[in-house]
Amino acid sequence: MQEAKKILVVGATGGTGRAAIEELLSAGHRVTAFSRHADQLATISDRITTINGDATDPEDIDRAVRGHDAVIVTLGIRENPLRVRLFGAARTPLDVRSAGTRNVITAMRKHGVRRLVVQSSFGVGDTRNNLRLMDRLFFSLLLKPQIADTEAQEREVRQSDLDWVLVQPVHLTDDDADGMPIASVKGQVQQFKISRKCVARFLSQAVQAPEYVRQSVALSGRGVP
Repeated sequence: MQEAKKILVVGATGGTGRAAIEELLSAGHRVTAFSRHADQLATISDRITTINGDATDPEDIDRAVRGHDAVIVTLGIRENPLRVRLFGAARTPLDVRSAGTRNVITAMRKHGVRRLVVQSSFGVGDTRNNLRLMDRLFFSLLLKPQIADTEAQEREVRQSDLDWVLVQPVHLTDDDADGMPIASVKGQVQQFKISRKCVARFLSQAVQAPEYVRQSVALSGRGVP
C-alpha cells in the first residue's frame, strides 16, 4: 500500500485529470486540483483542494506547486481537433503542454519537489516509429500542432533534473474498463486503445513507484492489437 502523499494534478478538469484525482483519493492521498475551473471539483472529497489558475502563468503554477510531494501533469486541448487544425484553438494556447510543463518544472526546482509524472502521447519521442500508418497520417494531417507541442513538452521533461516519468497512452476512451494497463518502456502495445480510468490508475501509482523513474512508458489496453 502506498504512503499517503500530497499530490498536485495540473489539468485537473480534463477526462484523465479527473480520473487521476479519483484514483489518488481512493489510494488515500490528499489532492490539489489545478485548472482554470478547478472549483467545480471542490465537492468530490474533503481531501481535495482546488486552485483556479492558468498553467501558462508562472506565478499561478508557482503558488500551486509549493508544499506538494509530487505533481501529475495532464494538460491538453479538449477542442475539436479539426477546428483547431483549421482555425487554431479558441480557448487554450497551442503550447499549453510545453509552456505549462516548463512552468511546473521551474516551480518544482524552486520548491524542492522531485517527482513529476507527465501524460504525453504514444507516437511522440521514443515511440514515434511505432505508430501505425493511419495514426501517422492522423498525427501529421490533423494533430500536427498538438503533436509538435507534445514533442516540446517531452524535451522539457527529459532535460530536467527531476525524478520524472513520461506516460504515453495510446488512443484514449471513456470506457468503463478498469485495472492496470500494459506498461512498456520499449514502446510495445497490445490494443491501440485504452480507457482513461486505466491510465489514471497508472498515473496514481507512478507518483511513488520507483521502477519507471526517468523513463518513457507506453500504455495500452489488454487484448488483441
